[in-house]
Amino acid sequence: MSTLHISQGTFHLSANHTLTLEALSLQAGESWAFVGANGSGKSSLARALAGELQNAKGQVTSSFVRPARLSLEQLQKLVAEEWERNNTDLLSPGEDDTGRTTAEIVQENHQDAARCQQLAELFGITRLLDRRFKYLSTGETRKTLLCQTLMSQPDLLVLDEPFDGLDVESRANLAEVLAGLHQQNCTVVLVLNRFDDIPEFIDRVGVLADCTLTHVGPRKAILAEALVAQLAHSEQLAGMTLPESDDPAAKPQPEPGAALIVLRNGRVSYNDRPILNDLSWEVHPGQHWQIVGPNGAGKSTLLSLVTGDHPQGYSNDLTLFGRRRGSGETIWDIKQHIGYVSSSLHLDYRVSSSVRNVILSGYFDSIGIYQAVSDRQQALAGQWLKLLGMERMADAPFHGLSWGQQRLVLIARALVKHPTLLILDEPLQGLDPINRLLVRRFVDVLISEGETQLLFVSHHAEDAPQCITHRLTFVPAGDSYRYQLDALA
Repeated sequence: MSTLHISQGTFHLSANHTLTLEALSLQAGESWAFVGANGSGKSSLARALAGELQNAKGQVTSSFVRPARLSLEQLQKLVAEEWERNNTDLLSPGEDDTGRTTAEIVQENHQDAARCQQLAELFGITRLLDRRFKYLSTGETRKTLLCQTLMSQPDLLVLDEPFDGLDVESRANLAEVLAGLHQQNCTVVLVLNRFDDIPEFIDRVGVLADCTLTHVGPRKAILAEALVAQLAHSEQLAGMTLPESDDPAAKPQPEPGAALIVLRNGRVSYNDRPILNDLSWEVHPGQHWQIVGPNGAGKSTLLSLVTGDHPQGYSNDLTLFGRRRGSGETIWDIKQHIGYVSSSLHLDYRVSSSVRNVILSGYFDSIGIYQAVSDRQQALAGQWLKLLGMERMADAPFHGLSWGQQRLVLIARALVKHPTLLILDEPLQGLDPINRLLVRRFVDVLISEGETQLLFVSHHAEDAPQCITHRLTFVPAGDSYRYQLDALA
């Protein structure tokens, strides 16, 4: 029977951080979930269990033959590489900018068309096999990499945040698939931020804190302790205030009483395939919208029209902040009103920058700092760092943070200027339960000021802030979608 045993294990993560695992044993056919705060060492634990992180001290023995690991970072790296390899600046004259298909990505390491088809059917992405991978939604790319990981039929499967970016149906489907693998004697290990993401089939749970495995035990006992800790922390958030905006008197104001967004018969298509199909939608003062729908429905595409980043915005009847798109406004005229967080922004923030400078870039709507920063802006950024509990990380490299810590910094970047419109596209992806509570509190406080409106996208219904007044739902209708607009009581 295959086993993995770690005794007195020490793993060097950096000059100042080590992962400590006093004693941990995994047996063939077991099912595990490891949970911890952002920066607690969960992703490093995943690498150690998969045999990708060498121990500096202690003993590590494993008889698993085909270990496999999948993480958010791997997904981000693959998407970036796929865009880079098809950058038109790098193509020869007459060479097509195509990119690899989903089927090619799935079979990158193991060529087996029949198994590829089988896994695609299992995850409901058969229709995507001929599509170019780089054009898929976040959830669709996640399913593609899950298929790629399962191509090798691993006996030890380590999944780092496998549910993030998936809609409700896809999360349930993945949990069912993983339960099936568990029943087939595959050892399944999930590394999660959400205690409520732990599937029913999981038997044992471990908790990490400060890069140390502090608790290991049966699922029921560990979860009881975790829920008490979350409740205690949520009570501490009462009465929180946010740092001020830079200069409230100079804050740009849209036309009084005008709708922030008016889209009439909106259409966006790729290669003649409709992504948005005759969507008419208006966002009026005082409204806060939740946008829901399956992976690949076009939610992020709609948001990219609003942020001014989508080129097809000019071909649509679209009015933003009282100005018709294409009437001479610049993209900066649009972005000055907006605070924005999304997986695509996280992916695009590849410049070398300190944690402090990432937060400061929110004042300038830029990726990186390219102009003088005022003393007040520096002071306000320091207040945000303190609120996040990251004062000591202010000058650390942004990309040296864990994925969840990076996402938390990007959320602060979106909030610093107290924007007229706050757009949060899966903002809590990668955050642990405590930081999810923190961010929801940030949003509640900002909205209570009465000068910010919210567009919120999440596949987790429980993540929606209490301020939501309206809902836009993408409803499947054949090969496309229809749109349901509801005012909430």
